[in-house]
Amino acid sequence: MSGVAIRPLRFTDDVGAMRSFLEGLGLRPRIESERGGWVDMLAGRGMVALHDAASSSTGGQPGQTSLTFEADKLDELVERLEQAGFGDVTVFDEAYGRVLSVTGPDGAVIWIDERAEDLYGYKLHDARPDDRLSVTPYLSGADEPAWRSFLSAAGVDAAVRFGPGAEFAVRLDLSTTEDLDEVQRRVEGTRTEDGLELTDPDGQLVVVHG
Repeated sequence: MSGVAIRPLRFTDDVGAMRSFLEGLGLRPRIESERGGWVDMLAGRGMVALHDAASSSTGGQPGQTSLTFEADKLDELVERLEQAGFGDVTVFDEAYGRVLSVTGPDGAVIWIDERAEDLYGYKLHDARPDDRLSVTPYLSGADEPAWRSFLSAAGVDAAVRFGPGAEFAVRLDLSTTEDLDEVQRRVEGTRTEDGLELTDPDGQLVVVHG
């Protein structure tokens, strides 16, 4: 991977169950904490991160999905975002590496992790995801033009879906070039006009679009 990858972050009560659910759809684990409680998973395009809600330092609630990203290098990204008018860009060090924080559209606090080279405390897997699968999060109640401007400024090359909602929220949606009938043979779901609707282990709706 290169550039800035989209990476929805799901807080969950059961990292193992969510991991198995996503593996059934074609994602594969890339990095996981040796202590448990964290794993990020690759699709052919994009990523999904799973975080144990009980150990969240930010108050993430089970079933909550946040929009986060991963980048090769943060320094160039800081300059691009500041030039685009985002004035509160901050980079700081966490135990697992450098993180960029910025307030995005709709007042959403965006976290962008720098791709880690030091994997102390983490296990690296030889992830071979289904290349037909893409992570395409669904943003409801979002200011679509503002978000498209932010994604462009950040250099994110990923499809994001938008829809109505009373307040801003992120849903974990996926897209595939695989026949949805084949996907439905592996996972239990309902076909609708939008695609294949699934209920994940956190009780949240996930839609796989054809």
